[in-house]
Amino acid sequence: MSSPQPRNQGGLSCTRGALPIDAQSAFVAGAGGAYRLAAALTFATVPALRQPGLDRITAAAGGVEFDLQGVTVADSAGLALLIDWLAEARARQRTLRYLKVPQGLSALAKLSDVEELIEPSAAPETQPAATRPAETLNATTTAARSP
Repeated sequence: MSSPQPRNQGGLSCTRGALPIDAQSAFVAGAGGAYRLAAALTFATVPALRQPGLDRITAAAGGVEFDLQGVTVADSAGLALLIDWLAEARARQRTLRYLKVPQGLSALAKLSDVEELIEPSAAPETQPAATRPAETLNATTTAARSP
């Protein structure tokens, strides 16, 4: 059996030489609507991971949790995917939480000023009113709100 051959998609330097991933097996089911994501979140992997993530959100009866501890590397496309999943969850009136966000992804979210969207500790429900960000958005609200 031969090993997987790199995909040559051109255009984005991150996708050149990237190995294809099995997006379905990247999500490991846990208890009560929780999934552990074990994959890179990059320009090369986001197209394959998007639909399986959406499928899990759609199938959820209420809340969904994605444990990101197994995310080995992430870039801005990966961060955009997490935000896209939040938007889908909100549209379907589901709650989506990210757990164990890797430090690099957390730093990218902070730099992009969207940390409150992916960090459970920064979610508005867990912060005292006096320390909440000026605008907050999560998967269960329908619009941004200002205090």
